[in-house]
Amino acid sequence: MKDKIFVDTNILIYAHDLDAGPRHDIAASAIKELWGNENGVMSTQVLQEFYVNVTRKINNPLSRARARGIIENYLSWHIEANEPDTVLQASEIEERHLLSFWDALIIAAACRAKVDKILTEDLNHGQKIEGILIENPFAI
Repeated sequence: MKDKIFVDTNILIYAHDLDAGPRHDIAASAIKELWGNENGVMSTQVLQEFYVNVTRKINNPLSRARARGIIENYLSWHIEANEPDTVLQASEIEERHLLSFWDALIIAAACRAKVDKILTEDLNHGQKIEGILIENPFAI
């Protein structure tokens, strides 16, 4: 069985931001591999943040329709819904590991999805949090 890998928002954004240079190439390659292996995981938070960022904050924003189409494609992945108990778990992770709440919410969703790894540039590469390996694909 292949390891389940959680994709943080920044990786997903870079994968779809053609102006992100080398980060785009690395992120797009990672996402392509996850599609091929069928082991990608995200949360509703990631999809929400992705939509806002790619339609408003990147240099060449995507149309809202294009962003919705991309999100629709990812609905075939395991999407972890952030339920009220996920929020409570995130608050405990935030306190225990001295993280931002939003990073802790990513970790809580990843825990609930029982992933082995989180791809992100927001946390320390090689660190384990709540038993999940943090991998920054740009640091490799």
